[in-house]
Formats: sequence, C-alpha cells, structure tokens
Amino acid sequence: MPGTYGPAGRETDSAGRRIPAPGQGGPRDRTGRGPEGGPQQPPVTPSVVAAAAAKVCPGFVAGAVMRRTQKSVLMSGSVGRNPVVVKYLADDSSHWMQRFRHEISAYRTFTRQRPPVRVPRLFGADPDRRVLVLEHVPGRPVAVERHPGTALARGDIRSVIQAFGALNTWKPPTGSFQAAFDYLPRVQRYHALGLLTDRDAGDLAQLMRGLSRLPLQLCHGDAMFSNVLLTSHGPALVDWEFVGYHLPGYDLAVLWSLLARDPLTRRQIVQVAQQSGSFARDAFLVNLMLVLVREIRIHDQASAGEDERRLLRRLHDDCTTVRRAVRAAVGTH
Repeated sequence: MPGTYGPAGRETDSAGRRIPAPGQGGPRDRTGRGPEGGPQQPPVTPSVVAAAAAKVCPGFVAGAVMRRTQKSVLMSGSVGRNPVVVKYLADDSSHWMQRFRHEISAYRTFTRQRPPVRVPRLFGADPDRRVLVLEHVPGRPVAVERHPGTALARGDIRSVIQAFGALNTWKPPTGSFQAAFDYLPRVQRYHALGLLTDRDAGDLAQLMRGLSRLPLQLCHGDAMFSNVLLTSHGPALVDWEFVGYHLPGYDLAVLWSLLARDPLTRRQIVQVAQQSGSFARDAFLVNLMLVLVREIRIHDQASAGEDERRLLRRLHDDCTTVRRAVRAAVGTH
C-alpha cells in the first residue's frame, strides 16, 4: 500500500532553521546530511522496529517492511488476531520528534472521543522509543503522487471532500488541539524571503484583520491524497502529524493546490470553500496563497528536471491567479 500511513516543504523552527513542511520528506531527503550538518543516520533494521513494537504491544508478531523512507519505517504485523501497522520514526531530529509526539497525542484523543471520520485504532505508542502501533486499515490511497498526473475519479473526490468536511466541523474536547501556526508571522517570513511582494503581504494582512474574530477550524493539516484511504466502509484519514486549528478552508486549500490537472474539481472545491459567505472566501484565499507559496518552496528546492520545471511553472501560474483573487477580495472591503 504505497503512501499508507507514510510521512508526507520546509518551514523554519524557532531558531530560524528550515524544517520540513507537511507532505514532504525530512531534511535528510536530498542532502544525505542531518539538520545540523551531521552524517545521515544508518538505516533502521526490521529487528529494531519489531523489538520496539513488542515493547509497547507484548505479543506483537512482525510481518514485512511495507515502506521505508529516511524519515520513517512502516512494518506490517499482528497483535493477537488483529492486523496492525507499526510506524517507527527513523529521523530523530527535534522537529520530527515533536511531530511524532503530536501524532501520538492525536491518536490518544481519538481514543477518548471518536472523530466523525474513520481513523486507525491505536494499539500502543511510545514516543521515546519512536514507535506507534495502529490498526491496519485495508484500503487504497486516493493517489500516491503528491500532484496527481490525471483527473481523479468523481466518486473518489466526493469521498475526499466529504471526509475533510466532516473533520472540519468536528468539535473535539477543549484543549485537545492547538492552533497549527501563527498566520501573520508566516506571511512576514515569506515576504522577507522574497516569496511574497510588498502588495501581497499587505493584502493578506488586510484580509486577516477582517478574519480576526472568525473561529478557527480543526484541520488535518496534511491533506495529501495519499493520506486518504478508500475502504469498503468509506474513507479513512491517516498521518496526523500536522493536525491543528487553522483559518477555515485550509484542508481544501491544500487539495486545490495539488489539482492543477483537474480544473473541474478545483471549481468544486472553491464552491465548497465559499458556501459560508465572504469571510469563508477570504479565509480560503489566505490559506491558498500560503499553501501555494509553500509548494513553490518545496519544488524549487527539489532536484531539477523537466517535470519539476513544468510543475513549478503551473504553481507560479496558480499563484498569479490567486493573487488576483486576493486583490479583488481586498477591493470589496
């Protein structure tokens, strides 16, 4: 199952170092060096993963390695008669350790109060051992590519939008999740990096002032199509490392940014995002501008190739389109 339970860009941490953004590999992906410039860690062996899983789930029986990246290892197995998936964090950088703890906390919240979407059941976890054991959800990812090369099936798209829509309206127990990030500092950072013009930054700041009292919305935070599994009982959402509160429409903005080859679905997403009125429209536009800038950063840092250059051109075109929409929205205030 490619993409299933897998890690998905880069932002900066409190010290100004670049860290991975949702949906992209960690800082060792292309350089082979760690975030502090040290050598890449040796590969994690299956026996290490199995031993860690057995510590949190006695009786664990190891299966096969399902997927391996420089950030994590996924292994199938069983606990009693229950098929499970083990997620082992191979990257022990402070950023991914923090994200891993956050994901474990999310699954523990889901155990106390089930969300309105299907999520894998938690069997056991130990952040210090860097291991998470989850129910194996049989299904297929909606797509394994970050930017699908062709339009997706209409039924699959409906399932995706409905799943994220159900999550976005959920009210979990108070204190379960926090705001994912501060919007204005992110705009200022992108502006300082030259990714937003002076007018872009001013327009976004003006829209955000009008949204200051708009309630935030719980979002998955990494709405990749590989993080939605289509099962016989409906869609299941996986990889909760970036769940948190955003301005409304963040998950929809992520989906829109990935669908350059599917304009029909893009129009559908815009209609859903704007159906609650002008404030919902403005929030969606702010999210969309920031998500697109992040996508440009991700792919601008990737290895050069014709496909990557074509994708970058499309992203820049999308950014121009959204920039005009932002300016039009500012003009209505």
